[in-house]
Amino acid sequence: MRIIGIDCGTERTGFGVIDTDGRSHQFIDAGVIRTRPADPLDRRLCFIARELRSALDRYSPDAVAVEEVFHAINAKSALKLAHVRGAALLLAAEAGLAVSEYSPLEVKISVVGYGRAEKQQVQMMVLSLLGIGREFESFDATDALAVAICHGTRAGLPMAAGGEL
Repeated sequence: MRIIGIDCGTERTGFGVIDTDGRSHQFIDAGVIRTRPADPLDRRLCFIARELRSALDRYSPDAVAVEEVFHAINAKSALKLAHVRGAALLLAAEAGLAVSEYSPLEVKISVVGYGRAEKQQVQMMVLSLLGIGREFESFDATDALAVAICHGTRAGLPMAAGGEL
């Protein structure tokens, strides 16, 4: 199964693509979609959507995994993040792809085994699990790969049918 994981953000949206059988995962690609903070939100969303659509077309995933919105101290930031998630969910729906959503806690437990893991720990485990010998320039790419790994691991469980636990 090919999975694209998406770590949404208005300034940086990470994506990570893996192939998996539920037990072992193979790295395909990862990257970061960067926007200019000075641009209006609508332009940023349009750019993010265009780049995500391109990634969906290029990699032809079987499923999309997206990190859920976490409770942020700044409600305005959480709302902007939700807009990016909405664009990602819409693109997946337009492509006819199944979408699964995971909390940051679920992703960290699945990848690291500890729900309060730091970004460096998540990155280290993602690189190890995928056999990648280099670090990425941004945690956004490794976070997206972690979301994809989380889905790949959970999708292989009999009780995870339909994307729910």
